[in-house]
Amino acid sequence: MSGSTVRVRSAVRNAVQGEESMLSQRDLTIGERPSPAAETGLVLRTLSGELLGAAERLVGFPGNLAFDDADCGHLLSHFINNVGDPDSDDAAGTHTKRFERAVLAWFTGLAQGDPDGTYGYVTGGGTEGVIFGLYVGRRRLPHAPVYTSEAAHYSVRKAADLLRMGLVTVPTRQDGTMDPEALGVLCRARRDGDAAGETAARGAVVLATAGTTMGGVFDDVTALRAAASAAGEVHVHCDAALGGIVAAFSTPRPAWDFRDGADTISVSGHKFLGSPVPSGIVLARREMLPELPVGEYVGADDHTLACSRNGLAPVLLWKRLRELGTAGLRDLVHRCQATAAYAYEALAAAGARPQRWRHALAVTFDRPPRRVCARWRLTVEGDRAQLIAMPHVTRRHVDELVDELCAAWQSDDEERALPAAGHGCGEGRTQDARRHRSVRPW
Repeated sequence: MSGSTVRVRSAVRNAVQGEESMLSQRDLTIGERPSPAAETGLVLRTLSGELLGAAERLVGFPGNLAFDDADCGHLLSHFINNVGDPDSDDAAGTHTKRFERAVLAWFTGLAQGDPDGTYGYVTGGGTEGVIFGLYVGRRRLPHAPVYTSEAAHYSVRKAADLLRMGLVTVPTRQDGTMDPEALGVLCRARRDGDAAGETAARGAVVLATAGTTMGGVFDDVTALRAAASAAGEVHVHCDAALGGIVAAFSTPRPAWDFRDGADTISVSGHKFLGSPVPSGIVLARREMLPELPVGEYVGADDHTLACSRNGLAPVLLWKRLRELGTAGLRDLVHRCQATAAYAYEALAAAGARPQRWRHALAVTFDRPPRRVCARWRLTVEGDRAQLIAMPHVTRRHVDELVDELCAAWQSDDEERALPAAGHGCGEGRTQDARRHRSVRPW
């Protein structure tokens, strides 16, 4: 067996076991002369092993790993560039806009949009969708600030800064959703201040979240739109990166889509559906788009932010939707919600004080020691950690995490502050977790 073969097998084994990276910066150096193909191939196989190891216990981040697009490898031999709008073919012809239009039609139906009155395109990810939604709002209401909650994704603040829009942070309610009453108060205060200065009411651009980063709760788009009307004209963008697909198949259905009052909506493609490349979908009421000339050079209309766009992503999204169908996706959402409910009960039996809001795939709980957070790649904020029941997360993952939590809380020298008696790090916590698992086999 050659030395290179031994090394790559060792790298894969170590990566799966969660050990440190086998690759150094020296391995990745690009030299003056071409590197041997065998050496480059070894580096890439080592990388594959490391990615496999990182995915083994990924339970805290909103990305679905339950997919296999290896059968699409032949598409990597082609240059695929979706230049400009999906409904406008371009001069080059090396695009997949037919697939993109099929994906957009499905998502328009999911978001209860008008098939003839809804514009959209496949983005590079959720942040681009947020920027596009706020961009449309800014063009409509050039002097309006962005109202968003404390629980909104941090990219909203970057987007507002990029577009030079004022940002107003709205308090949240106990469940983590934006407080419509507080939003109304802030909008009335701004309107009254404008009136006192003898200027017209500026209106409001509201950024609602369907599935917050921590907790996974859903802002009420209908209530927020009504509250913001105190400022004048309103534009509502719903950031439904993870929660849009979940909301659409939940009962009762959260108020998040076009019929509920959204003007623009963004959804992530790689989060719930799963994809080897990040992607997203943004939708907008077509009448709100600015008039733009045809790009003569590319031969296409172009309302997108990117112009050149990844043409592989729409094909992979189309493939995933075709494999599942709407019924299969509905079942997958319900299965993930059941896993989240199971995780809540298991963590409660372990004394971890979990919290889960209706419909959410996220379960937050007392923050474990650092080594447990790192091993299970948990998202953390303050004294809380979070598990997200994505399609690849099973009850086995939950049981193994609970076992490690119990062991860590018994043996770790680091003190964990607990506000109430009965949540100590003793044998009772472990027995409770095991008892829970024995009556609810996965």
